[in-house]
Amino acid sequence: MTDPTPEPAAADPILPDTKDWTWVLERPCPECGFVAADADPLGVGNAVRATLPRWRAALERPDARERPRADVWSPLEYGAHVRDVFRIFDQRLEAMLTRDDPQFANWDQDAAAVAEGYARQDPAVVARELELAGEQAAERFDSITAADLDRPGRRSNGSVFTVRTLGQYFLHDVVHHLHDVDA
Repeated sequence: MTDPTPEPAAADPILPDTKDWTWVLERPCPECGFVAADADPLGVGNAVRATLPRWRAALERPDARERPRADVWSPLEYGAHVRDVFRIFDQRLEAMLTRDDPQFANWDQDAAAVAEGYARQDPAVVARELELAGEQAAERFDSITAADLDRPGRRSNGSVFTVRTLGQYFLHDVVHHLHDVDA
């Protein structure tokens, strides 16, 4: 018996987001209202866990595969992106906690969306993977102490983070995309 669910068509790539979002560390995000400076760097793990039910609900919606506009990702695509954000930031935090001033490998989120076929993935699978990756990242953030907060790390473009600002920047990304999917 064949699966009655048709294979979704490949979605057209979205125009790449070339903004340097590190500005959210200095001022509130006018789109989602997140204030990174108010985020407790020692509470990132719990804050991430609090988003997971909202992500699951967004990915369980009947319209999870549908883009609201041709130039905006669907909840499924945002969910796959956030799953990968959890994985990337878990790796970056681990590097910052175990190495001196690591430089992070470049990650092109838009290329990843195309290469990994975010729009063709199964929302239920993405939801499970997102929860697992979110819990793993949350556990890593739970492991930090006040003594770790000033440990540095750098993106390939030269942006410098501390464990504190990495957590705040990361949390904005997760919360902002919940805003993007109205969850």
